[in-house]
Amino acid sequence: MNKNAVFTGFIALLCLISCTTKKEEKEEAGKFTVTNAVSIDTSFTKEYVSQIRSVRNIEIRAQEKGFLQNIYVDEGQFVTAGQLLFRIMPKMYEAELLKAKAEAKAAEIELQNAKTLADKNIVSRSEQFIAQAKLEQAKAEVALAKLHLSFTEIRAPFAGTIDRIPKKLGSLIEEGELLTSLSDNSKMFAYFNVSEPEYLDYQNNVKGRGNSTVRLLLANNQPLKYKGKVEVIESEFDSETGNIAFRASFPNLDKLLKNGETGKVLMTVPVKNALVIPQKATYEIQDKKYVFVVNKNNVVNSKEITITGEIPDLYVVASGITENDKIILEGVQKVKDDEKIKFEYIAPQKVINHLRLKAE
Repeated sequence: MNKNAVFTGFIALLCLISCTTKKEEKEEAGKFTVTNAVSIDTSFTKEYVSQIRSVRNIEIRAQEKGFLQNIYVDEGQFVTAGQLLFRIMPKMYEAELLKAKAEAKAAEIELQNAKTLADKNIVSRSEQFIAQAKLEQAKAEVALAKLHLSFTEIRAPFAGTIDRIPKKLGSLIEEGELLTSLSDNSKMFAYFNVSEPEYLDYQNNVKGRGNSTVRLLLANNQPLKYKGKVEVIESEFDSETGNIAFRASFPNLDKLLKNGETGKVLMTVPVKNALVIPQKATYEIQDKKYVFVVNKNNVVNSKEITITGEIPDLYVVASGITENDKIILEGVQKVKDDEKIKFEYIAPQKVINHLRLKAE
């Protein structure tokens, strides 16, 4: 046999195999798996932006005018209830107390004299009563002077952490001027807003919501290791936003949380007739999520969808598609807009029963 003929036949065979393989690959690449969104009753964990507040946080202000004579604490220091924090120069108030005490002593002597004279019928009993009234007035002045003097010593009303101290030693302090803030961080409150439908579902679906336990996701996307509990729901909806405020409390044993922090409360929300799709049927562009919808002519078009919640392997869809829309499940990364495709349809319930994350 001619060697050239053998070589030519071998090359032809390779070409035939190669073309057949490429054709099969092309046909395989052109096949996609398609399903529908489906409505189910479920619950999912939703994130709510929250403001974190101390269980007690107050401003400590001067109750008397004077020069700041002593500062006994430092910023960020933990103090106990009753601990002395500041002293405003007390000399004037000490002098006023001495004066009030002297006037009270004089009123007491005057009362004794009036009583003695009244007993001897030298003066009327009314003189004694007037002297008695003057003594009571003098005692009231003493009590008031003591109160003013006590205001020159500013003490912690409860145990907590001192915030910034804007004034320095020797500063002239006006009555009512801010000296610092005090936070009791033993327990923390997280305030977050819930929509009216979610509020109604939360209140009405006891089985759906389980209990009132919630989690807290911190600003660094790390969860707080302690669980919290929804304790308070405010009495009114905000007329502008249609939301109502919830308050959850969290233990703060590690003193990690501070007043004014932000975070996200993670709460299990029951939902009826939730429209869900597999997460792997979506793709993302600039923080927006999309799916490929197959029309009646088997042509695909991308559609933006709005996600309201997340369940393991599933997204809860608020808008963008309906139950009647066929969406690409497998092959999201291979298809392009306006491309006509061949596909295999799989019922959504079957898909959900065998779901695994990640788009292919």
